[in-house]
Amino acid sequence: MRTILIFVSALLMLLFVLFVGFAIWVRIAPSDPARWHVDPLTAPDPTTPNFARADRVVALPLAEVAARIAQRATSEGAVRLAGDDTWSTWVARTRTMRYPDYVSIRLLPDGNGTRIVALSRSRFGYGDGGVNAARLRRWLPD
Repeated sequence: MRTILIFVSALLMLLFVLFVGFAIWVRIAPSDPARWHVDPLTAPDPTTPNFARADRVVALPLAEVAARIAQRATSEGAVRLAGDDTWSTWVARTRTMRYPDYVSIRLLPDGNGTRIVALSRSRFGYGDGGVNAARLRRWLPD
């Protein structure tokens, strides 16, 4: 009986160490711009369902759209990984586990307005519980 108790305790300790190690890795994993800064116009859908897309035209000048997106992204703690006002990729982190999500946004002039094409995707996990779609609804002007 004592041997089983020691084995179970050791197994639980190992699982705890693995969990903590993974949680730390998620927070410090480097973000390679060459991999994550993609053009949402041409980037294929990820193979897992933890992403969201948006493609719409708004009746605002490109500079104003870019400023609104940057203000909203930074107010939520996101950091620009690469790009400029017309094509940028942001690293946003989930609230609890701080998983990195990547949001690539392309702004194109469209008549008197701006076309916004965006792809928000999670780096880790399989499902996102709608986090990426909700982020795009918050960040992108109507």
